[in-house]
Amino acid sequence: MYEAARGMGDDEIIQKASAEEWILITNDKGFGEKVYRQRRPHKGVVLLRREDERASNKIEMLRRLLDKYSDRVAGSFVVVTERRVRFARA
Repeated sequence: MYEAARGMGDDEIIQKASAEEWILITNDKGFGEKVYRQRRPHKGVVLLRREDERASNKIEMLRRLLDKYSDRVAGSFVVVTERRVRFARA
């Protein structure tokens, strides 16, 4: 979706992801605001909160998330840090 999302606002991105049944993976806290506080419909959002933003670190973080919790990600708002994973139904 990255290429398709260029120039789109957060509202458009969250709407497109929901309509096309995608789980949104982001490091933008704005999406947390949209789905958790504003209750925007979604199929799942993974918010990566990491100090080291290199792609290889994000991939490893997602690999660990999916290895342990793949059955819980869909429909959840998930915050992933170096130390923990938090789930919230939003």
